[in-house]
Amino acid sequence: MGIAARDLSRHVIRPTLLYLNRHSGCAESFLLAVAASQSSLGAELDSRRGHGLYSITDLRHRQLWDSYLARDPELASLVRGLASQHAFLTGPHLELTVNLRYSTAIAWLMVEARGSCLPCDEDPRELAKIWREIFQPQGRLRDFITAWQTCVTPLYHPA
Repeated sequence: MGIAARDLSRHVIRPTLLYLNRHSGCAESFLLAVAASQSSLGAELDSRRGHGLYSITDLRHRQLWDSYLARDPELASLVRGLASQHAFLTGPHLELTVNLRYSTAIAWLMVEARGSCLPCDEDPRELAKIWREIFQPQGRLRDFITAWQTCVTPLYHPA
């Protein structure tokens, strides 16, 4: 059993995006659907696909730090401020599993680093393409769309 979608959005995703000064309704919805499709909202935090809510691999984590955050010391410092003081130094990838706000920040910055623009109308099919490009290259669009319909639609787009 994972984290309730409403709680994850309200207590982890939204505050993290606000902290990074990157909040938008679409970004919040997108990350919620990514967490739903990647880890069933935290039901599986460590798998062969990666670590944490967003199943981020060691390689992708390292690449984000080396290629993107290293170029922006202020942003890097902000993100580092979310990490545990000592644990990050000894096991930085473990932070993706145990620190929900840190992993959320990394997930969002993976989107930002790719230069992906989220569609203004929150089209699940277009968002699924971004998910597949960044988080799950072998993923099926319908898996993301199902996660969107199950977790996001009831919270933000009730019928």
